[in-house]
Amino acid sequence: MRRIRPVRLLALACLSALGAAHAAPPDPARAGIGADDGWAAQPTADLPLGTTGGSAASAARDHVVRDRNALVAALAWPDATPKIVRIAGTLDANVDADGRPLSCDDYARPDPETGEIYSREAYLAAYDPDVWGRAAPTGPQERARVASAAAQQARVRIRVPANTTILGVGADARVRGAWIDIRPQSTSGNQPMNVIVRNLTLEDSFDCFPGWDPTDGAQGNWNSLYDSISVRNATHVWVDRNRFRNVTTRDEDLPTYFGRLYQVHDGYLDITNASDFVTVSWNHFADHDKAMLIGSSDGASADRDRLRVTLHHNWFQNLGQRVPRVRFGRVHAYNNLYTVDTPVALQRYGYSWGVGVESALRAEANHFQLPPALPDSAVIDRFNGEAMYAEDNLRNGRGFDPVAAYNAAHEVPILDEARWHPPLHGRIDPAWAVPARVRMGAGPRATLPPR
Repeated sequence: MRRIRPVRLLALACLSALGAAHAAPPDPARAGIGADDGWAAQPTADLPLGTTGGSAASAARDHVVRDRNALVAALAWPDATPKIVRIAGTLDANVDADGRPLSCDDYARPDPETGEIYSREAYLAAYDPDVWGRAAPTGPQERARVASAAAQQARVRIRVPANTTILGVGADARVRGAWIDIRPQSTSGNQPMNVIVRNLTLEDSFDCFPGWDPTDGAQGNWNSLYDSISVRNATHVWVDRNRFRNVTTRDEDLPTYFGRLYQVHDGYLDITNASDFVTVSWNHFADHDKAMLIGSSDGASADRDRLRVTLHHNWFQNLGQRVPRVRFGRVHAYNNLYTVDTPVALQRYGYSWGVGVESALRAEANHFQLPPALPDSAVIDRFNGEAMYAEDNLRNGRGFDPVAAYNAAHEVPILDEARWHPPLHGRIDPAWAVPARVRMGAGPRATLPPR
């Protein structure tokens, strides 16, 4: 038997240690959410480890995709077999079956009754309030608009099945024009979807065929479909380190018709229809009007005791409203950065925290960087809600009490009380540290940090 000298044993040990130090980092697609990382970490009988996505996928169900059709095929909705879908490069949802780009004109369809083709010019002429009045649109152009919208939806709606991780490869993976729809087949109650979406740029989700509603507000409004991500009837969803933005469809570049912005966007991330156990972390949401709706409607009693959502270390930049707007849900918002830093954003700004019916929003150690033109009271708006809790928040480096500021400016007050305590959350940083940490860490990364 050959004897190994002690010096050689030491050398082998050093080489082994060096190899371990240079071992490949853990694969983020094979990781679930951390044990204390907000509501999506909540263990249940179905998911005792909280949200794990497709981390258990076999090698055969681990795909790299580079176009819309490959993404749909890899997701294989509604197949709930664990799967990992890695998106590389730029993926455009507005393409045909052969991958050729589609424009809004390509989606235009006829009225099924008269055969009249939709056109924006004809629609505007038909429903001009000076001609049509204040009634809801009906007739050939409205029916053609609905048919055209259905044609676009068939291409841009990307349905995500249960037990799935969608992960961007590197810092430059982009999905353009898509509606990522996380929802089970059933539309009643909720089901454990167990979905993770990480490290993507979600860009320019837009509706070619906004509908005119002359009764929406004092002047009427244009309303659109397609969130960048919607979570409906789903439990256990983790949305982490993504960027939400508009590039080719910015609000400031859109036209105005009937005196109102021709709005082609809906929300960035809406969590509705009895969804539950959701964490939204380290994302960058930029330059948009409606950001995040939590809760379906004031009458959606099925949402009661659900809609448990955690928002932490997100950068909410130049957003107009719904950051978030909450109904029913128990929402923990901590260590988020809210900035308004352009004249367009200042003009668009309505509020950040919307206090809706039976909502229980708990806001801790967030930091607002706002221009002097916005009063402290602007941060909150009330939508039939009664209470929220705010503690240790800062505005431009100074302490402020947004609830007291709101109450001082309004006749109907909001109670500043904690009606629940979050069972799961990571370390809550002091609010003064939030701007630097969030600006540096929010959004997609070339290499994701280990969990």
